[in-house]
Amino acid sequence: MAVKPSSASAYSEGSIRVLKGLEPVKQRPGMYTRTDNPLHIVQEVLDNAADEALAGYGKKIKVTLHEDGSVSVEDDGRGIPFGLHPEEGAPVVELVFTRLHAGGKFDKGQGGAYSFSGGLHGVGVSVTNALSTRLEVSTHREGQIARLAFAAGDVAEPLLARPLAAGERRQGTTVRVWPDAKYFESAQLPMGELTHLLRSKAVLMPGVSVSLVNEKTRDQQAWQYKGGLADYLAQSLPADPVIPLFSGEGFADAGHDSFAEGEGAAWAVAFTEEGSPVRESYVNLIPTSAGGTHDSGLRDGLFQAVKGFIELHALLPKGVKLLPEDVFARASYVLSAKVLDPQFQGQIKERLNSRDAVRLVSSFVRPALELWLNQHVDYGKRLAELAIKAAQTRQRAGQKVEKKKGSGVAVLPGKLTDCESRDTAYNEVFLVEGDSAGGSAKMGRDKETQAILPLRGKVLNTWEVERDLLFRNNEVHDISVAIGVDPHGPHDSPDLSGLRYGKVCILSDADVDGAHIQVLLLTLFFRHFPRLIEAGRIYVARPPLYRVDVPARGKKPAAKLYALDEGELEAILDKAAKDGVPREKCQISRFKGLGEMNAEQLWETTLNPDTRRLLPVQLGALDFAATEGLITKLMGKGEAASRRELMELHGDAVEVDI
Repeated sequence: MAVKPSSASAYSEGSIRVLKGLEPVKQRPGMYTRTDNPLHIVQEVLDNAADEALAGYGKKIKVTLHEDGSVSVEDDGRGIPFGLHPEEGAPVVELVFTRLHAGGKFDKGQGGAYSFSGGLHGVGVSVTNALSTRLEVSTHREGQIARLAFAAGDVAEPLLARPLAAGERRQGTTVRVWPDAKYFESAQLPMGELTHLLRSKAVLMPGVSVSLVNEKTRDQQAWQYKGGLADYLAQSLPADPVIPLFSGEGFADAGHDSFAEGEGAAWAVAFTEEGSPVRESYVNLIPTSAGGTHDSGLRDGLFQAVKGFIELHALLPKGVKLLPEDVFARASYVLSAKVLDPQFQGQIKERLNSRDAVRLVSSFVRPALELWLNQHVDYGKRLAELAIKAAQTRQRAGQKVEKKKGSGVAVLPGKLTDCESRDTAYNEVFLVEGDSAGGSAKMGRDKETQAILPLRGKVLNTWEVERDLLFRNNEVHDISVAIGVDPHGPHDSPDLSGLRYGKVCILSDADVDGAHIQVLLLTLFFRHFPRLIEAGRIYVARPPLYRVDVPARGKKPAAKLYALDEGELEAILDKAAKDGVPREKCQISRFKGLGEMNAEQLWETTLNPDTRRLLPVQLGALDFAATEGLITKLMGKGEAASRRELMELHGDAVEVDI
């Protein structure tokens, strides 16, 4: 048995509804405009006034905010025609405001009313009309003035024309709009955005005066820019530019191969090292807040010119690859493109989609910038430096090496022999040079509180290594993981709660190589773990260089004594001589390194808290900055000349035991 559908869900020929006139806009306003506030429907009227000025017919645009909440836009352009349309049989001005696809901007190029305009869909002011409770138009042209009014998009007062009286303006249009609050989240116009929009129109049309009158507050503002884009950008920059502003323009002439006459762009570009860049772009005076293909053309032109300059002067360091974003990252710009038939994404024209605009803008920007850079080579090199620095930072970020993680926690290095206690007040870790010394240290240590981390070979000189790349080096990675603190800078506030040892002790041989390893480790801590030095956590262990066996004398039994250096050795021998043991009877042995000591000797001389010598590491007479300068001299890669000078000056003062 067939089930007859209920009339509620019936879908038949009668279910199809055809929206007529301006109904589609009222049903779905979000398809045609921004519905957060009425600024965009006012902008549609403003854009028409600007198109008249762009076509060369107007010099003034005046916007008035009336006390009753309405907005009027007045221009001195040609005025909207108000004669009957040859096919439609209605006044043209009425069609412009009531038909979705009626406008003067479809026929571009020869014979059209507008060569360049922001209008494309022909739905502009008809949307304004549809979403307003009332709209009034006055158009002055051909010695007459014509007026008509609409209510909610329909004609309320039909067209009335009369001859112009003496003293009335000869041409132009005035449109007054009462936006309908029910279509918008807020009926208020955002003043900041409105003034920005008006100011930008003045910027893009040097010589045209744009004014704003607010009847409520009796404020009046006017903008007129003789200097155009460069002046405007200079006033808007977040910081001083690195090089002077680069501005220019280029437009196709009648015989151009690829583009129509008049197509092209004007631009002003500045590069700053800080602050968020100012970026504004326009197509035929329409602000494209989401950018588009003309922005891409500017980006491409800048990149190709800077890349060409860098290649010409061989400035690119080995291994650095330049990308467009490296040049563009610090660029602020204002770009005004003229495109004959612009394709926009969406009715509100936030983004330009015309494919040819990339090539159009790039083809004018690139040669202009190339010429400018080669005329100002010093500025060119400064810009190249900025781009190369950006590329290096980007590449480093891509190579960033993290701590190796196991199950959510950093895995302690396998070669670390940890202590049993977890009390950081007593725990110590010894960074020991070489595996053999590490073996003795493991056997001789106090297992409860002393941990041993043997280091293989020389540690990396980390003075000029970027913090993000530190963990490429296994030794540095293992030290950081073992002590439980991440690398940081002098102004950072690292998390020291993870610190696993109260003392971090550097234990290396008492010879030249040992001293070198000590310096490399101190460099690592000063550069990348300065807070540990500040907190007094870093120590240097002082193993002895000599052992003296003094034979028994009288009641005194034989003794094993240790000397840190020559001075202490002399003191021991002098004391023995006083006690009646001649020097020749004392047996002196010199340790070649820690590896020669057995576990018992190492404990006795270097690990036992009661008998060892531990030197705390702290800043000396110099402050942090001066210490940094000195270490740069000693450890910097490009500082060979400074080191040579140091050696020549102070070389005699150093006694080296080789």
